[in-house]
Amino acid sequence: MITQNLEQKAAELRLQILLTALKAGKGHVPPAFSWVEIGVALFYGGHLNIRPHEPQWEGRDRFILSKGHGCLTLYAIMADLGFFPKTELENFCSPGSLLAGHPDTNIPGVEGISGSLGHGLGVSAGLALGAKLYSSPWNVVTVLGDGECQEGSVWEAAMFASHHRLNNLMAILDRNGLGATNYTEQSTALEPLVDKWNAFGWEVMKIDGHSFHELHAAMTAFRQRTFLKPLMVVAQTVKGKGVSFMEGSVDWHHRMPKGKEVDEALQELKQAHSLPGFSANTGDGSWLMIFVMRHFTRYFKWSQGIRA
Repeated sequence: MITQNLEQKAAELRLQILLTALKAGKGHVPPAFSWVEIGVALFYGGHLNIRPHEPQWEGRDRFILSKGHGCLTLYAIMADLGFFPKTELENFCSPGSLLAGHPDTNIPGVEGISGSLGHGLGVSAGLALGAKLYSSPWNVVTVLGDGECQEGSVWEAAMFASHHRLNNLMAILDRNGLGATNYTEQSTALEPLVDKWNAFGWEVMKIDGHSFHELHAAMTAFRQRTFLKPLMVVAQTVKGKGVSFMEGSVDWHHRMPKGKEVDEALQELKQAHSLPGFSANTGDGSWLMIFVMRHFTRYFKWSQGIRA
């Protein structure tokens, strides 16, 4: 995909993420928004070797979403690629639903459970070592939140990965600067992050996490096995990216928009979407339109503060 198409896909997915959360009345929307470009670059930019209709294919690259609360982005991508029907998004967080509030291995394509933070890098390092031991060619990619880097388990995994020279492992740090309730540098400061990861024996790249050009360059270097060490990509991002009143705000983590906030958020995302795409005659965009129309009454009541 060319950059313009990737940007359009990112806009489409952000709209889908918000619609899914609104339908459920819950979900971590801002933490999902911050890594949308990262996810799009990986899954649509040719940087993950996967087969959506054969999710257990042995030769697949393994992807672990360590910041599991950002799962709405992963679910939107996987539904779009065909890992499971898009209609499953309508049941997000419903009783008995395939799609819970954090990733689970019952979901086709999900490689690890990540409800509890701080474990994704350790799981990923174990997978990468296993691939090395069996001379398997596949890679392991994980996306971490910066808040979970305040946990010691992350740094234990970092030592393990560098000790075993796991250059088939790439970790991407969603560096949006915010935890659940505070800025990371005001709770337990993480900086200087680049120096710390270097000191732990990793190759480190610092990039703009919303730039497809910079994401592509980092991911290409990894796939070409340019380094003899595991690669840490510190991706500078904005929590809540795409909705102005959510962006970079400590108030927005699990909170859901209400009333006029819903209208403002949908309007901003629709403008960014700007596909012929929001009409009933265009591919994936038609599904989004049908989705909105089907639940219009529910959204209207919910936006007035009344649960349908």
